[in-house]
Amino acid sequence: MLLRAFKIVAPSLLLSLILLGCDKGPPNGGLFLPGNFEALVVVDSIPETVRHMAVSSDGLLYAKLRNAGNDGSVAVLQDLDGDGSAEHIERFGGYGGRAKWSYATAMRIYNGYLYHSSDLVVYRHKLKPGTLIPEGEMEVVLTDDHEHGKHEHIGKPIAFDGEGNMYVPFGAPSNACQQPKRTPRAPGLDPCPQLEHHGGIWKFDANKLGQTQKDGTKYATGIRSVVAMDWNPIDNNLYVVMHGRDDLLRLFPDTYSPWESALLPSEEFIRVTEGSDFGWPYCYYDQLKGKKVLAPEYGGDGDTVGRCAECDDPVIGFPGHWAPNDLVFYHGDQFPERYKEGAFIAFHGSTNRAPYPQSGYFVGFVPFKDGKPSGAWEVFADGFAVVDPIVNVNDAHFRPMGIAEGPDGSLYISDSVKGKIWKITYQGSKDEFGQDQLAMMEERKLLTHIRTPDIETDNLLGDEASAGQATYNKYCSACHQMDGRGARGRFPPVANTDWVSGDKNRLIEIILNGMEGPIEVNGIQYSGVMPQHSFLSDKEIAEVLSFIRTNFDNNATAVTTEEVAQLRKTLNDTLTR
Repeated sequence: MLLRAFKIVAPSLLLSLILLGCDKGPPNGGLFLPGNFEALVVVDSIPETVRHMAVSSDGLLYAKLRNAGNDGSVAVLQDLDGDGSAEHIERFGGYGGRAKWSYATAMRIYNGYLYHSSDLVVYRHKLKPGTLIPEGEMEVVLTDDHEHGKHEHIGKPIAFDGEGNMYVPFGAPSNACQQPKRTPRAPGLDPCPQLEHHGGIWKFDANKLGQTQKDGTKYATGIRSVVAMDWNPIDNNLYVVMHGRDDLLRLFPDTYSPWESALLPSEEFIRVTEGSDFGWPYCYYDQLKGKKVLAPEYGGDGDTVGRCAECDDPVIGFPGHWAPNDLVFYHGDQFPERYKEGAFIAFHGSTNRAPYPQSGYFVGFVPFKDGKPSGAWEVFADGFAVVDPIVNVNDAHFRPMGIAEGPDGSLYISDSVKGKIWKITYQGSKDEFGQDQLAMMEERKLLTHIRTPDIETDNLLGDEASAGQATYNKYCSACHQMDGRGARGRFPPVANTDWVSGDKNRLIEIILNGMEGPIEVNGIQYSGVMPQHSFLSDKEIAEVLSFIRTNFDNNATAVTTEEVAQLRKTLNDTLTR
């Protein structure tokens, strides 16, 4: 199958050409990079979109597809003429109904095998040098056999050490071990029973097939959700960048301000050693205060440390909600020496920073020396979103997802929105690389989607808002976004959909009881958790539902307080029978 692909050669076009639609495309495929780095577009788009990648020793680029079907969950891209762009693509590794959802969160090459994962299963294919498609059947290495009907954070990233071990996280099945889940002011379970089989990382035999969790050993705990993970052979340790918890404002509005909720808690870059405990769900790291504090579900007030003094701290605390989705330690020789053995991190970008602009959407770099961070984090590649500020997640044209190092030391970056892939190379003198080449990237830290927002001037909410809109902004916009369009694949839209403008009782019941599991909205599959909002009064529910039914391209009748009260009574009567 032939793909539209092109090489970027223009060295000095302005970013504005992105918006004007220049026929030749913007320089560096629209990316901003340190001086003397160049990017070309390997492939302009892949319909299934791309998550993670790996590159074989003979230069074949393998890409894990997000919206995979039976035709294949993996794409292999081939550069036929040596110009860096992919002219040929094939697919293989169809799930054949074996995966509930194609939420792909891993791709690594280890010991001659291509390992990749769906939401619940780690697979592998035997690679054969000189062949495009791996030979033989797709093998099942590990299956998550827990009940997942109400489970969050089910991704299966993978990492390998040098001794034949594979590391796989089993994400926490909740935000903070609350009961009921994600309910304002509800306490957390203490001790949290979910930590027995989740909220940590397990170690397995990388060469054994047909494993489940019981075949592995718990390696570390207190880790909420992981997508970015890699083994650092320099200090022989596992590193991950953890997704921090959500909903500080929505769940505890008396304790946290909108500004604090947008910035906290930290996305923790952690060095994982055997037996380490990073504190979830009892604690989170506050990068503004530089300490781990007690979570509000366990009596925390945003400042109290308490039991968290016994937990392991991160090596770096990144700002909240940046969504770190890949981590790769660089071992190549093509880039300047300062990048050698350092860590590249793909920040997929926030969805839940409202009422402040969304943040992240870039690839960062952390320099390392002798197996330890040796400097502050940097912006390595930016420009994916194209726009700034990013008000709603769907405003971003592209979102960086996966990182892979090629055998020549080049770096590949994938996008999850359109399935675009860039190849980054260094073209200058490595000996002359220094602060002058980094200056432009340091300036990008001042842009709205990276810097710390101003508490007043960056607040996107106007002074005028109806009661229904105020409730929507407070409890709904973090997921469904301020424009009602949601986040593709994660949070369904409330805009222009029968789920909102259709049956009133169905809509009211979702608010009262919540909803979990896969649904289809406007032809797109979503699988997540809509927490119940029964804590809202009948009047508040009527107001917020009336607001969304008469906005966001919906044109439906209002919901009355009496309609909510009647259905609430009916549902309560049913439960007490």
